[in-house]
Amino acid sequence: MDLLTHAQIAAFEAVLGRVTADDRAKLHALKDAAAAAAEAAAPHWDFDQPAHRAEEALQAAFGPALTDDHRRALVALWALEMPARVPAADLPPAVLELYPEWIGRLSDFLTAAADPYDRDFWAKDVRIALVLSVPGARTQMIDLSSPMGPGQVLRHAREGWGWSVIPAYAAAQAWKPWLEVHTESRELSDFNEAGWDRAWATAAEILRRRPYMAGMLGSSWFYDPPLEQISPRLAYLRVNPLRHGAFMVHQGPGEIHTIRASTSSPTRKALIEEGKYTARSWIVAWPRAALIRWADGRSAQQQDQAVAA
Repeated sequence: MDLLTHAQIAAFEAVLGRVTADDRAKLHALKDAAAAAAEAAAPHWDFDQPAHRAEEALQAAFGPALTDDHRRALVALWALEMPARVPAADLPPAVLELYPEWIGRLSDFLTAAADPYDRDFWAKDVRIALVLSVPGARTQMIDLSSPMGPGQVLRHAREGWGWSVIPAYAAAQAWKPWLEVHTESRELSDFNEAGWDRAWATAAEILRRRPYMAGMLGSSWFYDPPLEQISPRLAYLRVNPLRHGAFMVHQGPGEIHTIRASTSSPTRKALIEEGKYTARSWIVAWPRAALIRWADGRSAQQQDQAVAA
């Protein structure tokens, strides 16, 4: 299939056309080196590292004259190169079928040109345009390389959160690279149990093609065990993976987790303000063999339901 439509090509070119001809020449001159630096930074635990490398390249080229139009233009330039990058990543059909919508949303977002360019959106757009993260469902994106070092696992055990995580880490060969799931807040229609199941199943398809990877993980406050009582509608996010072979690693509280946990729920906000709840981030790590086994069972169940219908 053609990854970009004629309308999307025209839209990305129009975004690029918002900067001057001299500035476009600078962007063309820096794009390959900036992409290489971003790709080298992608396996870092910090999701934003590729965007930081892109920002450094833009700062070096434009200095104080740098604007969000330059940032959008660089993303658009990389987006125009996606028809070469996506096939090179050897992605399964479960990912490829999601690209039309994701590219359409990227095109629309860049065209709208909202200022300032939100830093989280900038980080996500850099990763998507460079195929460092790929679509997992309508709402979830999947990083193609993320680490989980032994230090945080040992800290989890030492701080009294349980020692069983150590043999689980070893059994998963968790020192290998992982996929990692993130939420795309500009499109939340799949933030539900079915959407998350689709994202985990998409990850399983990627893992089939990448036997050197340990599995897929997620890191967020919404895996916090107390939410099973405080916000039971979110319990599936933690419970479903754990029922099918995942394990958890405690990361701890932090201001960003407090903000995110309180923003969308008056109940959580009140409990936090009253000192009755402290939002904590956890890793949910689903090892490859267990995840693929779950995905196979899900697929068989869907086939049985289709036949019955």
